[in-house]
Amino acid sequence: MALFAAARRAATSSLPLLRASASGATRSAAPLRPLAAAVARPQPRSMPFSSSPATRPSSDGELLRIVDSEIKFAEECDDHDQVEEIPDNFPFKISDDEGMSLITLTRTYQGEKIKVLVSMPSLVTGDEPDHENEANKGSDEDDQEDEAQEPHKSSIPLTVVVSKGDGDPSLEFTCTAYPDEILIDTLSVMQPSGHGEEDEIIAYEGPDFNDLDENLQKAFHKYLELRGITPMATNFLHNYMINKDSREYLFWLRKLKDFFSQ
Repeated sequence: MALFAAARRAATSSLPLLRASASGATRSAAPLRPLAAAVARPQPRSMPFSSSPATRPSSDGELLRIVDSEIKFAEECDDHDQVEEIPDNFPFKISDDEGMSLITLTRTYQGEKIKVLVSMPSLVTGDEPDHENEANKGSDEDDQEDEAQEPHKSSIPLTVVVSKGDGDPSLEFTCTAYPDEILIDTLSVMQPSGHGEEDEIIAYEGPDFNDLDENLQKAFHKYLELRGITPMATNFLHNYMINKDSREYLFWLRKLKDFFSQ
C-alpha cells in the first residue's frame, strides 16, 4: 500500500509539467497560422499590356478623328472612283498595282520590247504667288503681262526602255510629257546586267540631249512616236494618273486610319 501511494503521488506531481508542455506547444504553433493563411490566399495577377482604345494616347485619338474626317471628304469627291476609259488605239498594256506611285506600260513593236514607267503628274495650278514678279512689279509691266498670258501646264514623267532581246543593250529615254508636246530629257545606252568583266566599265551616257544636232533630236522624237509615245497617249496617261493619285490618296488615308485605330 505504501508503494502504491508513492507511485500515485509521483504521477500526480508530473501532471502540471505535462500540462505546461502542452500549453507551450500550443503557443509556439500559433504564429504559424498567419503564414499558412498568406500562402493559401490567391495572389493578384499582373495585367497584360493592352492596346485597347482606353489606353490610346489622346494625340492618336485626335489624329484619328482628323484622318476619318478627311476620308469622308475624299469619298464624297467624284475623282477617287473614276475609271478612265482606255482609247481603242492605245497600244500599251497597263499594269497598275494599288499602293504604288507609278504604272507600267508594255508592248512589242517589230520584235522590240518596250516598257514605259509612268510616274505621278506634276500639277501646276497657277495659284502659287510669283515672288520674283512681285518684287519687280512696276519696273517691267510688259514682260509681266506676257508671262501672265502663258498657260500653266501640268506634266507627267516618263521612262521609256527599248530593248531588242535579252542580253542585248537597250535604250533608255527619260521624258517629260506635256498636254501638247513630249520633251526628251536624257538618252542612255544601257548595258545588260551580268557577271562579266565588261560590267565593271562605266558606260558613256551621251551628251545632254539638247546639245545634239537638231536633226538627230527630231529623229529620236520620231523614233518614240512610232513606238507609241504620242501626245494622244500621254494626254490619256495624264488624266489616268490624276485619277490614280486620287485613289492612292484615299487608300493611304485608310491605312493611316487602320494604324491609329489599333
